[in-house]
Amino acid sequence: MKIVVSKEELLAKLSNIQNIAEKRNTMPVLSHFLLDAGKQGSYIIATDLDTALKEPIQVKVDKEGKICIPARKMFEIVREMDGDLSCESVDEQWLKIKAGASNFRIACLPAKEFPAWPGMEDREEISIGAQVLTEVIEKTVYAAGESDTRYTLNGLLFHLTTDLKLTVVGTDGHRLAIINRDVEGTIKDEKKIIIPRKAATELRKIIDKSEEKIRVTLGRNHVLFNVGEIHFLTRLIEGTYPNYEQVIPSGNDKTVVVQRDAFNKTARRVAIMSRERSNAIKMDLAPDLVTISSSNPDLGEAKDEIGVDYKGDALSLGFNARYLIDILEAMSAERVIMELQAPLSPVLIREEQDGGYRCVVMPMRI
Repeated sequence: MKIVVSKEELLAKLSNIQNIAEKRNTMPVLSHFLLDAGKQGSYIIATDLDTALKEPIQVKVDKEGKICIPARKMFEIVREMDGDLSCESVDEQWLKIKAGASNFRIACLPAKEFPAWPGMEDREEISIGAQVLTEVIEKTVYAAGESDTRYTLNGLLFHLTTDLKLTVVGTDGHRLAIINRDVEGTIKDEKKIIIPRKAATELRKIIDKSEEKIRVTLGRNHVLFNVGEIHFLTRLIEGTYPNYEQVIPSGNDKTVVVQRDAFNKTARRVAIMSRERSNAIKMDLAPDLVTISSSNPDLGEAKDEIGVDYKGDALSLGFNARYLIDILEAMSAERVIMELQAPLSPVLIREEQDGGYRCVVMPMRI
């Protein structure tokens, strides 16, 4: 293989795959990406066996070929070089890289060691606007679990009904985010698929600047997203997702309307003095006023007030400040509505205008 490629083109493509190429040395080839250079088109592929990314790359091909190149080290090399890069493979074991007076030789692996692109069974197709897909991920992924022993919580539930209503849910058992949007296409049966949190985060980066419709192919064990010419495939998490509808409180009779930005800033200020492990803050509700406070015997205490629209009885609740702040930062409305019942009952938070996005957070004992 012998190619010439611009630094900007190669650097952009390599930055997309850095979090997908496996950093642990379980299988050495997973820390590599496959470069397939052909006269009819060239592309790179990276995978960690759960997620795979295939992306075209613009190169001048003098001699066709394939080789597996260390992803991190190649990224570091390209970042420090200037001008166009000339790359030539030697016996599928080495890659010579040259730009100006700079010369590198990097150890590689044969292309045949790279995992095959997974096949997909029972395929059905829908399409989602890029902005809609970005929104449903951004507004739910922060609530999904990380390394949770309840494995299904480490992903986002995409619940698709036959009338093409999409519900996306993220929860870690302490908080829940749920959003409803419409999609296009046809599906025979209702589907509930769980997309890993890491895959959702990487997909969000890839669709960042896209404005077109994204084609989504649903398979039995995988889902494939086509973002322009980029193919992003992820293995689905197996298992049954909790019944999220049961978690959403319906009988909360106390309503607080508050300016979102002011509420967020107040919570952030007071949280500075909370205990690091619990991030606990206390909210004391009174008519038209909420007092937010925190205390830490080793540091001191903080107290702040904010005006709200509330006409109910006095009520005190404790929250993990991080959970509240994540919700408020994911929302975009000027005012948010909190629906409460008792000090330890689930609290529903929603935007004033958008009934399709709701969050639930469990209070803490304080």
